[in-house]
Amino acid sequence: MKLGLIAGNGRFPFLLLDAARAHGLDVVVAAIKEETDPEMNARAAADPGIRVHWLSLGELSKLIDTFKSEGVTRAIMAGQVKHKQIFSSIRPDWRLGKLLLSLGTRNTDGLLGAVARVLGDEGIELISSTTYLEPLLARAGALTARAPSEQELKDIAYGRQVALAVAAHDIGQTVVVAAQACVAVEAMEGTDAAIERAGALFRAMEDDGEASTLSRSLTVVKVAKPNQDMRFDVPVVGARTIETMRTAGATCLSVEAGRTLIFDLEAVRAMADAGGIAIFAE
Repeated sequence: MKLGLIAGNGRFPFLLLDAARAHGLDVVVAAIKEETDPEMNARAAADPGIRVHWLSLGELSKLIDTFKSEGVTRAIMAGQVKHKQIFSSIRPDWRLGKLLLSLGTRNTDGLLGAVARVLGDEGIELISSTTYLEPLLARAGALTARAPSEQELKDIAYGRQVALAVAAHDIGQTVVVAAQACVAVEAMEGTDAAIERAGALFRAMEDDGEASTLSRSLTVVKVAKPNQDMRFDVPVVGARTIETMRTAGATCLSVEAGRTLIFDLEAVRAMADAGGIAIFAE
């Protein structure tokens, strides 16, 4: 059986690729020129069960034609496509252009959901991004040596309320909190950039003596959308997230158990423990 893989950036596509091959599936990769790591070519060269086709953002007709010519009837999206890429750099072909004109709102859920429907109409079922990666989903409880402090638990509770409200509108999935005050909200820039912005803002406030009423640390709260479609835009945490938090001065990360993928958990845990960061899933 063949599986189609629509590959964005980062390690997600490679982890999915490894898992699918471990299940004995041949994989046809639709690699996005603007996002996918060129390493994908090396992986295909080393494994006859992997075929790679490169296409640009916006080439929906080429994606469909590629999968149909390869006999693909089930596909997975894995890896980030930056939101600003989707809505600024995209050059839609006729099929995607028609789809974009039909959208009521220009958000990620609307666009990707519409793409999924078009694929389905063409006999290509888009399945959950976590289908072969269930062991990587966060388990409930503290995932690090240190559990959140009482203050951090309060920040998590407040941050979840804000993050879920923001996520419900498909704006972002992450907020950064200090002493139950919202320091930054993720939008089109992505999680890491939001954390960096929070760190820079907090440092500037401290330098000006304006952060004296806030705690001296930041808590990052990342949630799934209330009606999260597990086929795309699934929350992901990895070593880069922890490194960004350490640089920003964040001391706690909260994620949703069972709905957040954590890549390289042992490395993430070791980095967090070394930086005094608590990771908590609920």
